[in-house]
Amino acid sequence: MANEQTTPTDRRFHPRSLDALNFLLADVRGALGPFLNVFLVTERHWSQSSVGLVTAISGLLGLVAQTPVGALIDSTRAKRALIVAALALLAVGAIAIYAWPSFWPVMIANTGIALVGDVFGPAVSALTLGLFARGQLARRLGRNSAFDHAGNVAIAAFAGLVGWLLSQRAVFLLVPVCALAGSLATLSIPASAIDHDRARGGDDGGHTHSSGLGVLLTCRPLLVYAFCAMLFHFANAPLLPLVGQKLAAAHKDLATAMMSACIIAAQLIMLPIALAVGRFADRIGRKPILLAGFAILPVRAVLYTLSDAPGWLIGVQLLDGIGAGIFGAITPLVIADLMRGTGRYNVAQGAVATIQGAGASISGLAAGVVVDHFGYATACLGAGAAAAVALLALIVAMPETASRGDDVPGPRH
Repeated sequence: MANEQTTPTDRRFHPRSLDALNFLLADVRGALGPFLNVFLVTERHWSQSSVGLVTAISGLLGLVAQTPVGALIDSTRAKRALIVAALALLAVGAIAIYAWPSFWPVMIANTGIALVGDVFGPAVSALTLGLFARGQLARRLGRNSAFDHAGNVAIAAFAGLVGWLLSQRAVFLLVPVCALAGSLATLSIPASAIDHDRARGGDDGGHTHSSGLGVLLTCRPLLVYAFCAMLFHFANAPLLPLVGQKLAAAHKDLATAMMSACIIAAQLIMLPIALAVGRFADRIGRKPILLAGFAILPVRAVLYTLSDAPGWLIGVQLLDGIGAGIFGAITPLVIADLMRGTGRYNVAQGAVATIQGAGASISGLAAGVVVDHFGYATACLGAGAAAAVALLALIVAMPETASRGDDVPGPRH
């Protein structure tokens, strides 16, 4: 987007710095993620319940920091330093998993990774609000998401190659390399280019009402969206690891490569979806796009139960590119709509992330127990039921959030 302009606080800033940051942060996170679950099950011979326990405990402890981290990002001017520090700690955690892949070291490292992972999404969204005017926000957030997905494709392909040529364990050593590159991209954004008032949810021109934290509980659409996001992630989070484990059980030598294929298949779809969300969110509104994204998930969960063939499973995973792609691209925009002028944008992001993360963390343990006792098909159908409830709640209770200042009118509160 060559015509993309920033507020002229510092002409040294170039949008490609933010592009690179989104791309590289995806690389850092993508070199862990589902690869850890597959590694623990296939190489270390952990039970599904043990993997689910680690995922649930580390995830739930990480959730404690979500909202405080959002408040810190709202208040601090050292947003770049926060990202760099989080990258350094995440690299240390990945190295610890590589060096000591037994229960307690993995539990401690994974918990640390969950804690510092709270920083990236809200901090990048805050930087975006502080660097771009409101009229450019939908397209810029869509572009952020597109580069995030491009990074996921790149790291999944590279991780698959490393896992095939070397070992699944060697994949974790990609994290410190990507973390260093991500730190350099972060520091390439001049601190003076960031409007810190707008970065925490102020209107263009610096009009911020400095609302209390009670705004999180009195904004009904925010509560509805948080509930829907929780159910969406409860349903979505375990599906890819479950599919990866099914593929690994049948084709152990190709476990990492097949997991990479699943990730790449979805991410290649997410990239154009994110750009489309950025293009159309101001034209047709947020809710129609959200409904399309939420409707895909229950269908995908059911389709997983129809066949165990690798081609089928990877093909169904393409649908994740639509559902998760829409959710990831539009969530920062919906929260920006609801928190405009309150000065509580990043706190709200943290609160929603906490609630959706709780759903994702609990689902890891729940899915592991269900698989151990009833099988993969039952776990997928349970996820589909939760996704259907989320869709119904969105239809009934979630209003359009685009305000009258955008192309599509609609209430915010």
